[in-house]
Amino acid sequence: MKTEHPKLREFKFTLYRIFKNPAAIIGFSLLIFFTVVALAAPYLAPPKYAHAPYRMPHKGFSPTPKAPSEKNIFGTTSGQYDIYYGVVWGTRTAFKIGLWVVCVAGVIGIALGVIAGYYGGWFDEILMRLVDIMWSVPLLVMAMTIVVAFGRGLNNIIIALILVEWRWYVRVIRSEVLKLRDQDFVQAARLMGVSDFKIMWRHILPNSIYPVLIMASMDMGSMVITASFMSFVGLGAPKGFADWGQMVALARNYIVGPPDDPLRYWYTVVIPGGCIILFVLAWNLIGDALRDAFDPKLRRR
Repeated sequence: MKTEHPKLREFKFTLYRIFKNPAAIIGFSLLIFFTVVALAAPYLAPPKYAHAPYRMPHKGFSPTPKAPSEKNIFGTTSGQYDIYYGVVWGTRTAFKIGLWVVCVAGVIGIALGVIAGYYGGWFDEILMRLVDIMWSVPLLVMAMTIVVAFGRGLNNIIIALILVEWRWYVRVIRSEVLKLRDQDFVQAARLMGVSDFKIMWRHILPNSIYPVLIMASMDMGSMVITASFMSFVGLGAPKGFADWGQMVALARNYIVGPPDDPLRYWYTVVIPGGCIILFVLAWNLIGDALRDAFDPKLRRR
């Protein structure tokens, strides 16, 4: 009788742990939905401006939003920008922000954290004092300061968040490396003459990466919220750009309608705001599921 490989068995058990959680199914379903929308954006909402697909089309310049109709199924926001188009292409903007920030900040933080934790010494001391200094300033304040210094724009928001967010990954991965660097399997690899790079790449990183993966999934949503807030206060994309935060900013004067009908313009806020909430919820649910699957204290329950 053929015995199943232990790695394959553990992989199957991990998938079972993830997908037996109803919240994980909801999270992955939402993520798949947003992914499909992002990939199919050119077909769901064909660009009016071929050279600028993220520029929302509009007819007229009236500041008063118009209710959903056959021509604009989600209605228009202030400036007569099409909400449907903004929501569809804003999905790509959300993925762009989340993926760029998490991937670049994660790579920088993981590389520095593994080296600092493995070697220690003066490099570890200097790096952690720098991280301590950065931790003394709140994330949002530091990010807004950097954007103001570099200039308004979505790309500058992404750069600012990368420059701030890497500090999280350094601390998390370093703490895991400190637990592993003196373990028997690492010492055995050293005695066998394995190079430090191979030890870090093959032995330490695979055994310390799981908390980082969980944190990265959470950051995908939190970075979108942060960028949306910065767009809302006027530091993000220019007016008319397909960005959920920018769309909420366009509707700021219509969050509450006239006294006789306070919910008249609900669609201008609820639709883009709902997209932000659902996008963040998807990544948070996935992060919770990954924690349950990878955490040794919860894995075998």
